[in-house]
Amino acid sequence: MNPKLGSCYYPEHWPEDQWQKDAEDMIASGLTWVRIGEFAWSRLEPEEGDYNFEWLDRAISILGSAGLNVVMSTPTATPPRWVVDKWPDMLIVDDEGRTRRSGSRRHYCFSHEGYLNEAIKISEIVAKRYGANPYIKAWQLDNEYGCHDTTLSYSVSALRAFRIWLEKKYKTIDRLNESWKNVFWSMDYNDFEQIELPNLTVTDPNPIHALDFRRFSSDQVINFNQSQSQVLRKYTQMPLIHNYMGRITDFNHYEVGEDLDVASWDSYPLGFLEDRSNQSDEFKTKFMRFGDPDFQSFHHDLYRTVGNGRWWVMEQQPGPVNWAPFNPEPATGAVRLWTWEAIAHGAEVVSYFRWRQAPFAQEQMHAGLQRPDGVAAPGLNEASQVFSELKNFESIDQVQSKIALIFDYESCWAWEVQPQGKDFNYFELVYDYYKALRALGLSIDILPPNQGDLSGYKVVLMPGLMHIGDELSRAMKEFDGVLISGPRTGSKTLDMAIPEKLPPLIPGINGTVARVESLRPNVTISIKELGNFKKWMETLVDSDNVIQFCDDGRPAIIGNENNFYITGWADQETLKNIFSGVCDSQDISFTELNDCVRTRETSSYRFWFNFSEEESTVGSIKIPASGVIWEAI
Repeated sequence: MNPKLGSCYYPEHWPEDQWQKDAEDMIASGLTWVRIGEFAWSRLEPEEGDYNFEWLDRAISILGSAGLNVVMSTPTATPPRWVVDKWPDMLIVDDEGRTRRSGSRRHYCFSHEGYLNEAIKISEIVAKRYGANPYIKAWQLDNEYGCHDTTLSYSVSALRAFRIWLEKKYKTIDRLNESWKNVFWSMDYNDFEQIELPNLTVTDPNPIHALDFRRFSSDQVINFNQSQSQVLRKYTQMPLIHNYMGRITDFNHYEVGEDLDVASWDSYPLGFLEDRSNQSDEFKTKFMRFGDPDFQSFHHDLYRTVGNGRWWVMEQQPGPVNWAPFNPEPATGAVRLWTWEAIAHGAEVVSYFRWRQAPFAQEQMHAGLQRPDGVAAPGLNEASQVFSELKNFESIDQVQSKIALIFDYESCWAWEVQPQGKDFNYFELVYDYYKALRALGLSIDILPPNQGDLSGYKVVLMPGLMHIGDELSRAMKEFDGVLISGPRTGSKTLDMAIPEKLPPLIPGINGTVARVESLRPNVTISIKELGNFKKWMETLVDSDNVIQFCDDGRPAIIGNENNFYITGWADQETLKNIFSGVCDSQDISFTELNDCVRTRETSSYRFWFNFSEEESTVGSIKIPASGVIWEAI
């Protein structure tokens, strides 16, 4: 694979006589891809049925003639005001029952049929006009599904669609009552029309009611995306893409990706550190100019799987952003580091947001590759440096890692519905495992929960996996490496109930979770000669295969050396102790790294990254400040 660079561009924001120079400057800087059109609906259709495509025709011609590959977008993330006036009930409603207004973006409810038809209509008109355009080499559908908390909607449209979804799933109201166990608190229903949405209840709603609503809401995103993809397939052979976000877990990205050809995501390391990280203030200060050294790579690995091996960064942060609580400037070299890290994890394209900083509207404080006056910003020079360095590589290809980590969106919803502890968060649990593996210098593949083939891996980890399905269960039984699970793995039925045979329900694991407890933030439980549990602890009985005990006598790890269950939420040092022992047993080489250095292995090269403004050393390898180096393997 030969990675390429690109940028996001908005010709409608700039005088037309500037487009030619912008296109030529992009090419001169080493960029070969440009994304356009995702927010242009009001300029394409200022009034219903009044279309104005001539300006976009000229923009595409100028960009393409200059040598740029164009990513054309469907503009459905920003419905113009006339659409809202036509469908005033299309607006999303939050869990407090407040209608979200227009005047920004992503204000539509996925369940509104009128808006869905409008989205299909404009997508078909755009696709029909440009589907065979030789300059357009890919298509982006919508923009950032779920961003700004817009997946879950509690609108009248959502209620109507949810009832239909439930009737389709359960067939009869008696079957729903039985599955939901509505005998509890006299919640039995006589008709599907009696069912409300699971918000504004006096106390917690039935957890399966809430989980089914999450499943339904995810299906609405999948349907919305599929509706556009089906339209575009009629008019273009070019790959279809969506740009996901960081730590958006409220819809199933794997299932959305089934209707697309490439996954992409929008990588904002500094913004995400401030806005979406539970790290300490000390950590955030230390990495304020680099971002969390593992957050971007986690999403790179996740979206590589969502895209079935094909993925991009559609928006790469090039400078300070405008939307986080604090918005520092990247360290010198950080933009280059982020770009190379994405490439090392398999990105086909890294596209920067945006070409030029806008001097107006909501994002005027968001840096681009150029300043508002057209002068190069620091990120542009670093992007051009990567372009020059890429000429030294014939190809950078991925290889299957030795270690895999399962990530499941439904488990995330389940533990949000019923955390049993204020700070129990599925994403954080899986991410802790990922960080510990990365701190040992390991490369990781992320797998979906329905993975039916584990061959080629030596270690597979599945912390917190709510339910183990048939495909994964069969794959586990055939697997000849090491399986690591827990806590909360195999602890619920699909109806969000405790199984009749008490958990953990995991092939090959014998034991019974008799009790669970969530721990206060300042409390830990010591494990003999190994480390500590935090946040969560399970008391297991009937276990005749205890590998490790806690100091209080409870089992800490049960199973055997090839299939074991961790009974609590282990801290980072404990996880590293466990994983390093497993690596030794499987002849997997590892190197414990300091918290500023990370590494990634491809088929021919090992890359080293230094998330620090000081030089770092690993054995005989010296990595410059903010540096990236590589060695042939």
